[in-house]
Amino acid sequence: LRETSVRLLSLRGCQLSERDFGHVCRGVAESRSLAQLNLNLGIVSNINRVKQLAEALKTNRSVQSLFLHGSPLTDAGLALLNPALSIHPSLVALDLGDCMLGDEGINLICGLLPPDGAKSGLKELTLSANPGITSKGWGRLAIAVAHSSQLRVLNLDYNPLGDQVAGMLAVAVASSRTLEVLDLEGTGLTNQSAQTLLDMVENYPTALRTLILAENNISPELQQQISDLLSEGEEEEETEAHEVTAREKNPWICQNNSSSQMVLMTSGLGDSLLAETEM
Repeated sequence: LRETSVRLLSLRGCQLSERDFGHVCRGVAESRSLAQLNLNLGIVSNINRVKQLAEALKTNRSVQSLFLHGSPLTDAGLALLNPALSIHPSLVALDLGDCMLGDEGINLICGLLPPDGAKSGLKELTLSANPGITSKGWGRLAIAVAHSSQLRVLNLDYNPLGDQVAGMLAVAVASSRTLEVLDLEGTGLTNQSAQTLLDMVENYPTALRTLILAENNISPELQQQISDLLSEGEEEEETEAHEVTAREKNPWICQNNSSSQMVLMTSGLGDSLLAETEM
């Protein structure tokens, strides 16, 4: 880490002593190359480790992706970590799935999704399996997503959201200009939610490309209709992208529609090495 030769460090599920965890955190603090840090499955297992990680991230400037899935953070632990997360200059992907978070934690997370025109924020956020978050907390997150200028991927799978929260999220997706992937697998949705989402995709322009609805009480027909509409939107944008490329190669080609845009589908992480996402 100190020799700036490590870009991806995964210690998921490892049995580290307190001493060794401290050594790792000091290495992270000094590293100028580390882009992805995977501490999933209980590595950050107590408040003392949360404090050490927070100190490391205050000094580190290179980490783009931080995975803490399955860590017993609770809202108290996230409160200790949040100051470092909020000022980190490079962090764009954060996994806080199964971290025992509640509504207070959501309030902190919303601060990492600054409104349009403000500073840059997260592009990928995972909050899977945090059943302690109430509909009030999810509603606050939906508002933040609606006004976030950065977020592209949102994973909320295996939370007891229900149709009411899904309705809030549909409004957020319709308002967002950047959200491309929404994972709602196993979130207690019914055909009521699916119909709302179908109406949104069918009637409102959206950046959404992937909507995951598996393991919900939703008919296959409705899921297929939503999938088909999303596929149509992607095909239309691919056509527009080819037209833009053609115009760039041949400046004499007239632009028929001055409002057409090319949506960039690249990941915020920018490197195939960083595509690894482990649970």
